[in-house]
Amino acid sequence: MTDTKASDEAPARPEALTRPSRIATLDTLRGVAVMGILAMNIIAFSMPFQAYMNPTAYGLDSQADLGSWLFSFIFIDGKMRGLFSFLFGASTLLVIERARASGQSPAKVHYARMFWLLIFGLVHFYFIWFGDILTAYALTGLLLFFFRNLSVRALLIWGVALIILQCAMMAGGAWEVHHLAAAIAAGTSDIQTIKSYGGFQYFLGTIQGGALAENMALFRGPWTGLVHQRLIEQGLEPFISLKHNLAETLAYMLFGMAALKSGFFRGEWTPTRYRKWAIVCLAIVIPAYAALAWLLIHFDFSVPMVFTISLGATTPIRPIMVIGLAALIILLARGGGPLVARIAAAGRAAFTNYLGTSIVMTTIFYGYGLGLYGQLSRIQLWIPVLIAWAVMLLWSKPWLDRFRYGPFEWLWRSLARLSFQPMRKDRPGA
Repeated sequence: MTDTKASDEAPARPEALTRPSRIATLDTLRGVAVMGILAMNIIAFSMPFQAYMNPTAYGLDSQADLGSWLFSFIFIDGKMRGLFSFLFGASTLLVIERARASGQSPAKVHYARMFWLLIFGLVHFYFIWFGDILTAYALTGLLLFFFRNLSVRALLIWGVALIILQCAMMAGGAWEVHHLAAAIAAGTSDIQTIKSYGGFQYFLGTIQGGALAENMALFRGPWTGLVHQRLIEQGLEPFISLKHNLAETLAYMLFGMAALKSGFFRGEWTPTRYRKWAIVCLAIVIPAYAALAWLLIHFDFSVPMVFTISLGATTPIRPIMVIGLAALIILLARGGGPLVARIAAAGRAAFTNYLGTSIVMTTIFYGYGLGLYGQLSRIQLWIPVLIAWAVMLLWSKPWLDRFRYGPFEWLWRSLARLSFQPMRKDRPGA
């Protein structure tokens, strides 16, 4: 993606001012990302959160379940979140560019958007679902603004440096958990060692006994119990948890800015170039992910190996996978067509689709709704995922044929501008 001449330090080019308000490539990628995110989030909606990282923690009942985990581990886990983060960086840069081109203050526009995104994220976390990513995006976005004028090369250098920092953090954690496990196995552990390892075990190990019963009672119980836990017991969690992934999230956003400035995200590269990047990137990382999956299975998803592989070893190769998948999606979508148009519409309404799936899925699985929490296996969870995908594809395009924005997009835009934005189009399909 390198383009050493790309920079937005210079005044906007005349052709940039006449560029269409929407970049179809970004919309299509965003549509795939928001649909793909649900395919992973469904685990955290429907099962104890430990199952998200460790399939043996809950719900691994058959070879089909193992196959479902394997597919998700290789092609979805972290990749869709990564793509969404890339796109957030690109979209942020677009907003800044357009604000400057229209004579508005880029800083004012950007930070107003981040403030209200933070509000959305906190409401989402405390009152709807604990797996919110909007808060992390809003807080990371506070830093992102300062990178807006860097060249593609500088953005890539910063991004790589942050990924190296994330790798170092994960390596430190992996060393610690292996050291603790070794001490316990050798019988030389003390109370503090056992307690420290218990923390890793709680988040990455099998949940059973009293812990499982407590989890089931909470998520099958009333909505007030969930809100109480998040507000009182986990009140600072949206802010504290950022320390674990700030470096990686910011790196992905910087990669997204670089992808936009280089023309990659604008769809301006030749098919041959996209094909080359897709083939090279995927040929490197798919075998690597397959090998990592084999190691996890071979070591029976032990807590030290889950941390080392799922959180550590995937860190340096995940961005390569994101780039390869993005290149492949862009290549496949170049011809357009009805399906591509509907995926792009789902991407234009990604904010609504993201929050909407949280509202719908928590209602389906939690006790205040249908109470299906803990009832479905991993392979069975593809049923609600496929239904939700169909709903996204069915509603987004007809809605956007008539209205300018998705419902939550409109609300975010109106709040950020402190005025109600025009919603209905002058003519359908415009």
